[in-house]
Amino acid sequence: MSTFGAAAANHNPNKSFEVSQPPSDSVSSLSFSPKANILVATSWDNQVRCWEISRNGTAVASSPKASITHDQPVLCSTWKDDGTTVFSGGCDKQVKMWPLLSGGQPMTVAMHEAPIKEVAWIPEMNMLVTGSWDKTLKYWDTRQPNPVHTQQLPDRCYALTVKYPLMVVGTADRNLIVFNLQNPQTEYKRVVSPLKYQTRCVAAFPDQQGFLVGSIEGRVGVHHLDDGQQNKNFTFKCHRDGSEIYSVNSLNFHPIHHTFATAGSDGAFNFWDKDSKQRLKAMSRCSQPIPCSTFNNDGSIFAYSVCYDWSKGAENHNPSTAKTYIFLHLPQESEVKGKPRVGTSGRK
Repeated sequence: MSTFGAAAANHNPNKSFEVSQPPSDSVSSLSFSPKANILVATSWDNQVRCWEISRNGTAVASSPKASITHDQPVLCSTWKDDGTTVFSGGCDKQVKMWPLLSGGQPMTVAMHEAPIKEVAWIPEMNMLVTGSWDKTLKYWDTRQPNPVHTQQLPDRCYALTVKYPLMVVGTADRNLIVFNLQNPQTEYKRVVSPLKYQTRCVAAFPDQQGFLVGSIEGRVGVHHLDDGQQNKNFTFKCHRDGSEIYSVNSLNFHPIHHTFATAGSDGAFNFWDKDSKQRLKAMSRCSQPIPCSTFNNDGSIFAYSVCYDWSKGAENHNPSTAKTYIFLHLPQESEVKGKPRVGTSGRK
């Protein structure tokens, strides 16, 4: 694995396309519009920024379009399903709704008692859901000032994923709370994480039959909800280098092939197929962690940030060397298309 050592000093060993005018501090979330190649990034510098991404054959260009400011670091973002509006939340305990396409001003549409860690738009309900460190989940009709429903959580919300009607919330105590959004006021199931350490990220299966969970200990769990499918559950190690263990920071399913990507504090991202239990492609390590990543709406672009992830605290943050980057990778089909298992006829 000689590429690991050689690439470690290089901030862009995978020859990805660099996004112009990146944030001045670490990136906390990346979100592509569901309708167009418009990328939004939230950052610890209190900003939400937007770029238009244009592709010409194998070349990709980015042009900064607009930005808004929060009062404190921004931690999360999501888009409305029609691609007109961005929601962002963070340490100022509020979510701002930004009518990006119409050029309108942002307005506050959600409030919590503590920082907001996760936000998701649920088109089927025409509602916003927010998860906070105040140990609650709130559902919002953005035309009303008060939440439609407040759901108590066992601990702080660390991760959230929605694939209607499935929603999974990962909390600080390693609990994974599963909701059926057709009956959102009642927990459907509570699962203790199959991973022994703190939950970092979750991702619902595209077929809503289960979810992935990633932890700070370089491991991913594949969990099916149906009791009859429990024999298909497994965990696997990733983002490790010998005795060095790194956090799995981001899990993203490919929108077409339903394979998935992991990104970690080792500065690497990998593509996997859970059905054949194979790693499809391991990319070279960047010189800093990858705190977040996302696919665009057709899976032709994979965006990831390379920057300090604050896992070693402020005392290990050196602003003179810790530049922030956002990169765009164009996945080849061989990297993201699943392979049938040997001895089977492929997917069921």
